[in-house]
Amino acid sequence: MNAMPFVLFHNHFPVVAEKETRVFIVPDGRELPADEYALAEMYCDERGCDCRRVFFSVISRKRRDTLAVISFGWEARSYYAGWLKSAKPDDLVAMQGPCLNLASEQSELAPEILRMVKLVLQDDSFIERLKRHYSMFKRRVDRRQPKMDAHVKGTGRNAPCPCGSGKKYKRCCGL
Repeated sequence: MNAMPFVLFHNHFPVVAEKETRVFIVPDGRELPADEYALAEMYCDERGCDCRRVFFSVISRKRRDTLAVISFGWEARSYYAGWLKSAKPDDLVAMQGPCLNLASEQSELAPEILRMVKLVLQDDSFIERLKRHYSMFKRRVDRRQPKMDAHVKGTGRNAPCPCGSGKKYKRCCGL
């Protein structure tokens, strides 16, 4: 699986993120320390990608630190099997989630935070909000002009696209 660049939703839509970022509060701190935990949404910043996933950077208000990074895809596993061109069960579990992102540093609280996030993800209206945020983010990303440095201007149709998508220019920005 290729690493994809994930960017905070807040970077593109700070007003919406300020109003709509989901926070869960742990008052008594039995399994988790008493605190507020924000689910800062991150989406793929790759033009033309349609991964239909979100990564939550779970941030503690008291610690002011990311305690867990959780990936979640809202589509059926069959969608991810087609998208990945792979049917490896481990890859599909990681794409759909929710699960701890293995490529991110996790705190000792990450497994319990994952359990709490799974409860939050039972709210259908929250899933619909994530889909709306994803659509907003992808429209913004896909409208962006690729970086065209002077040394790239002569890009051939079959050369890698200068936007970094990994596709040929003719199948990406050259359309």
